[in-house]
Amino acid sequence: MALASSHLAPPSASLPAPRSLHLVRPQLPFPSSSSRPRKTGAAAPPEAASLRWRAGVSFFPSFLKKKARSPEEIKEELLEAIAPLDRGADATPDDQERIDQIARELEAVNTVKEPFKSDLINGKWELIYTTSRSILQVQRPKFLRPNGEIYQAINADTLRAQNMETWPYFNQVTANLVPLNARRVNVQFDTFKIFGLIPIKAPGRGRGELEITYLDEEIRISRGDKGNLFILKMVDPSYRVPV
Repeated sequence: MALASSHLAPPSASLPAPRSLHLVRPQLPFPSSSSRPRKTGAAAPPEAASLRWRAGVSFFPSFLKKKARSPEEIKEELLEAIAPLDRGADATPDDQERIDQIARELEAVNTVKEPFKSDLINGKWELIYTTSRSILQVQRPKFLRPNGEIYQAINADTLRAQNMETWPYFNQVTANLVPLNARRVNVQFDTFKIFGLIPIKAPGRGRGELEITYLDEEIRISRGDKGNLFILKMVDPSYRVPV
């Protein structure tokens, strides 16, 4: 009910005679049926309105999604990130995490699902990055670490592999590969060569596992059973591992 004032007015001679007093009809909060606008149709339920709103904005996510990168773009970033890290010996934990993230992005677009059935795996690969401390020998003074290139060769047809250090030790080891599936093998080392000359039979415990997680004509990414990451680039696809 609408009130003209919140307090009572004092008596006054100007007040109208009692006969002129009348009740003021209270104003209803809603318009009467005669003044109420006609409905042109049934009101849409809230669910329908919500669906219309969602349909109207459903195109936004397509604009907001990050464009997928090509393998070439990812490889370029990976190689740039690896370049200053001395094969991983100078990598900080943050560097290692970043390299691992880029490697996983590249692994996600891998098209060679069965690498040990592909000719792309055959040949000599140069190790350009790893997290393996036993390979990097970071506990040694820098001048006593392997300073030259390190290679790994694989021949899938003969199921043979070979790891080769260069300067200053020229150590080598050969291994038999036992397939566990089309992308993972058990590695059984058989012969070490100290300084590349002195053969020593590998101990029975000289074994491990290797999984190829990305492969193309240029780059190979592998992961070992101890959680180490290996990134290699192809240098000689014609190389054959000694049988």
